[in-house]
Amino acid sequence: MNLSIFRAFHSRNYRLYFTGQSLSLIGTWMQRTAVYWVIYAKTDSAFMLGAAVFAAQFPSFLFSPLGGVISDRYNRYRVLLVTQTASMIQAILLAVLVLFNQYTVWEILSLSVLLGLINAFDVPARQSMILELISNKEDLPNAIALNSSMVNLAWMIGPAISGIVLAQLGAGLCFLINAVSFLAVLVSLMMMKFPKFIRPVRTKKVMTEFKEGWQYLRRTPSIGVIILLLACVSLLITPFSTLLPVYAKVLFKGDASTFGYLNSFIGLGAAGGALFLASLRGGVNLRKFLIINVLIFGTGLILFSQMTNFPAALFFAVIAGFGMMSQTTISNTLVQTTSSPEMRGRVISYFAMAFFGMQPLGGLLVGTLSQHIGARNTILAEGIAAVIIVLLFLPYLKKDMLPKKETQTYTK
Repeated sequence: MNLSIFRAFHSRNYRLYFTGQSLSLIGTWMQRTAVYWVIYAKTDSAFMLGAAVFAAQFPSFLFSPLGGVISDRYNRYRVLLVTQTASMIQAILLAVLVLFNQYTVWEILSLSVLLGLINAFDVPARQSMILELISNKEDLPNAIALNSSMVNLAWMIGPAISGIVLAQLGAGLCFLINAVSFLAVLVSLMMMKFPKFIRPVRTKKVMTEFKEGWQYLRRTPSIGVIILLLACVSLLITPFSTLLPVYAKVLFKGDASTFGYLNSFIGLGAAGGALFLASLRGGVNLRKFLIINVLIFGTGLILFSQMTNFPAALFFAVIAGFGMMSQTTISNTLVQTTSSPEMRGRVISYFAMAFFGMQPLGGLLVGTLSQHIGARNTILAEGIAAVIIVLLFLPYLKKDMLPKKETQTYTK
């Protein structure tokens, strides 16, 4: 076994972070799966599924730049304590509503908006703090890849458990489990040790720093192109997951467990992609891997869309999941390893806008389109769009516009 895959674990703070987040993210995926299933079960509407994605993620699109400024101005550790506590409270409110059966779809959507707002501040702080968690800064790319592995393993486990709990005990318990899971990440944060935080002297206003983040991206096309590619994929391709409840309930004649398995096999592929990237060593041209994985993502969706056999569909779900998360992880690695330290929070906020912010718009688009041409044809169109996006961005990615160290991202 290649133990260098886990070299970021040499840092105590990162080990604590990884452990706490791993447990918490399983609960997060349970809640996400349950929310989408509850909404589709109540409405039988693909459009409302798109609305659920929009409600949960569009606030991140609007407020992530502000979250990035907050991350650069204040103690990220304390920001995380606040956002994780707020997320736990949101899960408790959701559990209370559903357990007492006193809720409407619009109340679920409103709480999803609240979570999206919290994530706008949580994601920039959490992502940019990874550098502070590792003692050897050369392990940053490995830590990012392991972080993606953690997210995707939770994606594989959480929906599977959620599907079983939904079918046997109901959505309320999924939300309650998620609320309890936040204790793991809060305890891990409180066990960490950091040097005394020295607040940087800031003479500029928040809006000035926000504008500086945008100007920095314009002056740094090596980062801007990656974020723009991610935005296109997140708008047109990644929202395929919006239609998974339709596949589970209508096309495969299944129940909540079927929906959970679809999500879990996508998570299995995504986890495999992240572990593969974590195992890469020096000399790897990540731009080439980025192109290949967007193509894998699109090809997986094209084949998945045409499957009528459930085991075959699960196989191509793994392929799509591999390509989907690999291209996201590569984009994240390129962005984080080439951003100036003083701009990292703001750059990551734009990364979050591209990744989380475009998906809700794409969710509405996919939900609306599927009402007219059906779920299969919609996912087929998304797979074809992935191929077109690669062709459009290929000339820019092939240019020698990235710093040399970007092709040396993964170190031994």
